[in-house]
Amino acid sequence: MMMSLGMFAFALSTLAFEELQRRTDYRHVRSPRIGARDAAQFVGPGDETISLSGTAHAELSDGAASLDQLREMAGQGYAWPLVDGAGRVYGAFVIEGVDERQKHFLPDGTPLKIEFAIDLLLVEDEAGRNGQ
Repeated sequence: MMMSLGMFAFALSTLAFEELQRRTDYRHVRSPRIGARDAAQFVGPGDETISLSGTAHAELSDGAASLDQLREMAGQGYAWPLVDGAGRVYGAFVIEGVDERQKHFLPDGTPLKIEFAIDLLLVEDEAGRNGQ
């Protein structure tokens, strides 16, 4: 298992991502000053997002079924714990988006290749802290 989001495991048999992109924003408010650069004050952490992207091949997995499962999870609106295969806990994430691009079709319309991207957003846990 490469990573799990709730009970969904990213692996060769489901969806194996090829790239993980993580972004953490920090918020600063600015006040204009005459004759000088704006003053900036740190007001706290901003959004933290993770994007997972990769390719599912029909001979290795049923990528369409896995993406449908992720869409069902997203539609529930819950935050899911994100944990990598080494046991690192990233926190509680909601699914903001699922992108899918199907390619190379069999005569019945089954795609042999599905490129995907999943966008996740870190949210506050029940105790009011980010789950890090």
